[in-house]
Amino acid sequence: MASREIVRYETPLSKAVNWCAGVFVAFYVVWTVLPIFIMFISSFKDLLEAFNLPAVGDWAGIRVFFEFTPTSKHYYELFANLGFTTYLFNSLVAAVGSAVVSVVLGSMCAYSLSRIDFKGKKDLFFWIISTRMAPVVAVMVPLYWIFRELELVGTLPGLILAYTTFNLPFAIWILKGFFDNVPYAIEEAQMVDGATRFQAFRAILPLVAPGIGAFVVLCVLFAWNDYLFAAIIGSGGAKTLPAATRELVQPQNIQWGQIMAAGVVTTLPMMFLGLVIRRYLVTGLTMGAVKE
Repeated sequence: MASREIVRYETPLSKAVNWCAGVFVAFYVVWTVLPIFIMFISSFKDLLEAFNLPAVGDWAGIRVFFEFTPTSKHYYELFANLGFTTYLFNSLVAAVGSAVVSVVLGSMCAYSLSRIDFKGKKDLFFWIISTRMAPVVAVMVPLYWIFRELELVGTLPGLILAYTTFNLPFAIWILKGFFDNVPYAIEEAQMVDGATRFQAFRAILPLVAPGIGAFVVLCVLFAWNDYLFAAIIGSGGAKTLPAATRELVQPQNIQWGQIMAAGVVTTLPMMFLGLVIRRYLVTGLTMGAVKE
């Protein structure tokens, strides 16, 4: 049997478009990766070597950027003298804690909105998602007053609650679409066999696990990279990495080496997390996108 090959003919216009697309992607990769690469290299440089730059237009002198004696003193200073071990712990607890609370409460609420019909259901769902329409700055003052009255300012539970306030509506909105995509017949079969509504809910959780995992990652990223809540609600005993890094910029002195090292410490865990779960993240975000 003769094999049939698909021959594709490219017009000059399509070749030009492909070439432009390739140039754009290459430029975008360099634009995105280069600052991270410079930050990583600079975190191992002494202050004088970090500012040893070639003359303007001297492209051959770019090699001076790589000519330096590596040092880890900036990282030592962060964790030995500046307390970044505590700030790293605070970031981890706040990010994971808010993600867990948002997923647990959000999944139960999203399941109820997906499976149970009641009066005002659409209005309630719109009201929930409308709470994310206002910028964080617009509600920061009343939130700070509430947290101060409850003595939650400067505490990890207060910071977790602050992140959950903005993550929970997003969780309900995202997870409802995942539950809508699961056939209701699966739960009916469970309840016919004597299962309760909550047991039927637990039975379909593995079916929406990719979507839940994707939201957990997004929630962790939001809490880990947040500065506003960490600087205001978490000021004091619940300071996180972004807020602690900002304090390295002082009016009389800017600790550039330590700032670069703090940037690496803040960025590297999330980059590693994204690389590890990138396949599952794409699966979860596209889950429920097609209705059959």
